Formats: sequence, C-alpha cells, structure tokens
Amino acid sequence: MIPDFAALRAIGWPHDGWPPADAPWAASTATYPAGRPARVVEQHRSGYVVAEDIDTSYAIESLPDWQRPRLPADRRPAVGDWLLVAGEAGGNAHALALLPRRTTIKRSSAGKHYGQQIIAANIDVVFIVCSLDGDFNPRRIERYLLLVRGGAHPVVVLTKTDLADARSTVGELEAQQVDVCAVDARNPESTAGLERWLGPGTTAVFVGSSGVGKSTLTNTLSGVHRMKTGAVRASDARGRHTTTHRALIPLASGACLIDTPGMRELKPTGEEDLAEDGFADIEALATECRFRDCHHDSEPGCAVRAAIDAGTLEPGRFDNYKKLRDEIAGAADQLATYNARRGDEKKTAGSARKTSRPQRRRS
Repeated sequence: MIPDFAALRAIGWPHDGWPPADAPWAASTATYPAGRPARVVEQHRSGYVVAEDIDTSYAIESLPDWQRPRLPADRRPAVGDWLLVAGEAGGNAHALALLPRRTTIKRSSAGKHYGQQIIAANIDVVFIVCSLDGDFNPRRIERYLLLVRGGAHPVVVLTKTDLADARSTVGELEAQQVDVCAVDARNPESTAGLERWLGPGTTAVFVGSSGVGKSTLTNTLSGVHRMKTGAVRASDARGRHTTTHRALIPLASGACLIDTPGMRELKPTGEEDLAEDGFADIEALATECRFRDCHHDSEPGCAVRAAIDAGTLEPGRFDNYKKLRDEIAGAADQLATYNARRGDEKKTAGSARKTSRPQRRRS
C-alpha cells in the first residue's frame, strides 16, 4: 500500500517518496515492508495516539520493548516521532518500529540517576515562549537556547506586557542572530507574525514555563480552543500547569504544532556545545585571552573581563555561561559513566546468552 503523501505532508512528513531514500529510514522500512508511516500526535502515560492525516487519529498498541521499565526514556517514542505501523486504524493497529529521528529537543531526566527525556522529535522550528511579566528571566531563555540543537531553528517569542521591558535582552539575542518576535497571544493579527516560520510541512514546538501563553498561542494559531488555559498567580506571576500531555496539532498554513507542558527543570544532557548553542560570543572572547587556561577571574590580559568592564558583555550573562558550562561538564561525566555501564551490561547479557546455549555433542 502506497501512503497518501499529501496527507502525510500535512502532519510533517519530510520525504517525497516511499520508501524514503534517506539511508537510515530506508533501512528501517526495508526491514518491515508491510509497514506504513504514522506520526505520534499524543503521548500519554498509558500509551500513544498516532495519525496518518490531519483528520483522524487513533490509539496504537505499543511494542513490548517500549514498556520495559529499564528501557531508557529516550528510546521510547515521543510526540513528533514517526513509526511504522500495521493493522487497521482504530482496530488492531500496532507499532512495528520507531523510525530514525532527524532532530530532537531533549533534557536530562529529573532525579538522581542519569537519563534523557525527549521533549519532542523531528522538529523544524522551536518557539521559546517567554512572558514579559514578573516571571521574565533572560537567563532561562539562554538555557532553552542551549537545549535547542541538532538542526531545529530557535525563535524567541515574547508575550504579555510591553516590549520595552526587554530591550536589552532582545538586543543580546539579535546580536547572536536569534530571531525574536513579540506577540499578543490572544490576537490573531499579532500572532500572524509567526507564520513565516510555519510553512507547509513544517513541524514547530512551543516550549517554555507554565503560564507564559503557550496554550493560548496554540488556540489562536489553530483557530480552535483546543488547549486548556489557566490564570497566572498575581503573587509571583507563575502559571499553573494546564497542558498535561504533549499533543501535535495541524494548522491551516499546512504546518503542525506541538504544545508541551511547562517545564520547571531544564538540565543539560552533557552533549551541548556552548560555542554552538547560544554562547558563541563568549567562547570567541575566551580565545583572545592572554592565557589559554584563563579562568576569567582576575588574570591579566583576560578578554572576557575586559568586555565586562567595557560594558559590552552583561555580567549576568557571563555568570550564567559559567554555571551552564559547569552543569554540562558534570552531565558529560554522568553520560560517560552511563554509557560505560550500559556497555558492560550488554557484554554481560551477551556472555550469558552464549553460555546458556546447549553445546553440540561431538560424534
């Protein structure tokens, strides 16, 4: 059965033919010739909902491996993932395989043990939503930018109150060639400014804290009140969690949009690169220091301290750079330990399988 590419394109299908010519995808589809592509549009604790067009979606039977408690979270499907499925939609449909991801937005999992959580997969544009109220935090924007990597295009979306409140932050972002767009989340004429990033076949995701207006933006862009919204507390300008699961929503422009729950923790995975992910200016300054191992404290000839003294580098931004640098280094150590442990477990499991096989008797 040849898939309906026009229908798939409306929910973000990135290829023109079937099977796809891209090598990793072609290898997966060759393994399951009877499978057809479907996209994960909702992710719940109990399972997944997939779609093959913008009008219908259905629950799907998960692979047993995805239910194993010890399976790393990043190896389970997430909203935006493409699966190969078989069976009747809405009937006995079941998953065959998870297709390779083009891009991912991810963070380290909460808790003591290292793990990675996929926020959304196969994303083209990431809208980092930040409200210009009492919860406005430029440092949080930098943290989000750090996590937007691997091919997705970041756009900072400012909602609520007046743009004048964030002139310095906007200037810093634009100096790093980061797109910034200020909108009234409830006004369709204002949110139309986002449409240049929402062309046909594009997949976008909203990320940001609770209460910044992600669900309101989703409702305005889709023209339908799909997502529940809530008030922001006056005491501290913080929002309540109103989106409780991730969902993929088609838009009239031909793009599709993923709305995500607000995230309180944004821990690096250890794979980030400060030079590529939002701090290229500071990394470039560091190469101009007199000493290669300069700590940027009180050493003579420090280009970073000189920029701070001259007012061209904001001290808070530099402090956040150091904090994130240390977090990434710590996460990288955890990741190395985690990978080494998994490698040892695989070797042990492989040895156990070999020793458990019956030995062939010699005649």
